[in-house]
Amino acid sequence: MFDRVRRGVALLRRNERLAVILVSTVSVMAGQGVMAPVLPLFAGSFGVGVAAIGLTLSIFAFARLLLNVPLGILSDRYGRRLLLVGGPLVSAIGTLGSGFAQNLGQLLAWRFVAGAGSAMYMTGAQVYLLDISTAATRARVIGTNQGALLFGVSIGPAIGGLLAEGFGFRVPFFVVGAASLTTSIYAFMRLPETRQLASDNTPSHSHARSPEAGPRPAWLQLLASRDFLAVSTVTAAIFFTRAGARMTLVPLLAAGVFDYSAGDLGALFAVMAVINLAGIAPAAWLADRLGRKWAIVPSGALVAAALVWMAGAGGGTHFFAAALLLAAGSALIGPAPAAFVADITPPELRGIAMGMYRTAGDAGFFLGPIALGALADATSIPWALSANALIFLAATSSFGIAARERRA
Repeated sequence: MFDRVRRGVALLRRNERLAVILVSTVSVMAGQGVMAPVLPLFAGSFGVGVAAIGLTLSIFAFARLLLNVPLGILSDRYGRRLLLVGGPLVSAIGTLGSGFAQNLGQLLAWRFVAGAGSAMYMTGAQVYLLDISTAATRARVIGTNQGALLFGVSIGPAIGGLLAEGFGFRVPFFVVGAASLTTSIYAFMRLPETRQLASDNTPSHSHARSPEAGPRPAWLQLLASRDFLAVSTVTAAIFFTRAGARMTLVPLLAAGVFDYSAGDLGALFAVMAVINLAGIAPAAWLADRLGRKWAIVPSGALVAAALVWMAGAGGGTHFFAAALLLAAGSALIGPAPAAFVADITPPELRGIAMGMYRTAGDAGFFLGPIALGALADATSIPWALSANALIFLAATSSFGIAARERRA
């Protein structure tokens, strides 16, 4: 264990740019985690219903859905620093404005601004990581950032709860806004531009494997690539499942059928988060050493099996085991889809490629709760989970058939 930590520290010392990105990611995601227990209660203080409270969450994702592709184009034209510095700055403005909101309309407007800042940073960070990595290390570099993301998300809710209990609902917004502003300044001072570095880290033969160059616009080149469509379908299914099953149906099933309390649910999700975090390194190694399909396709079977098992669970023990299998299957995918996008995309299109790729994920995130919730209302939660299993299995299986492996 000590040797592994020492090697990780040595890696960060050799790659300061990665270390700076990790610090920024922890800060940004911890800020989003702080909002998790605070935002619903703060919105509820305006005397609105559950649907309106949910809208404060959806509008954040809606902003990302609208802006991912335009921001990717900006990063290709003007560089990654624009997004990495500007994203936390815009998030700070949106979060501070949310803290001063006096009604639901003002809160929704500021939440949209905060979502735009999140889209800026996350798109810029993913493209930046692709720039500073090589084909042989790409999944591990992206996986390291995913670990920072999970760490930030896991520590945020506890901080937010303590701040809200001690100082009121508005104070967490001010603390997160100040942290985002600090992150923007930190990125401005420490992160160099890497747009030119992308060409240096990409083998000359990789362009031949990418979407065919030609007079067509970049987005048409990507949409014409069966590889890009296949991996975008996978990421849409991942976020569809994360938001629809894991964040919506699983808590309802646990509380309604297996009598889970809020504390029990917190413990369950904490264990699942630990499994996800522990699985990043093995999944990244698998994707880099054996190929992206070895990480993506088997996970489809595991996730589908977990959802079906959960749908038919006859007792709390089976439900808990199925939840752990769901976490393990999700962890196995790891950073492989994003690494695959980099494998098939020429450096000059990485920004728009990651923007379109993230848009596919956000579309799944937006549609998952709506579609599976409606199906659960019309039938039952187990039937909705089973349908989700079929969707996930179809997406990953079609990727295994249609996509052409770049990393062997």
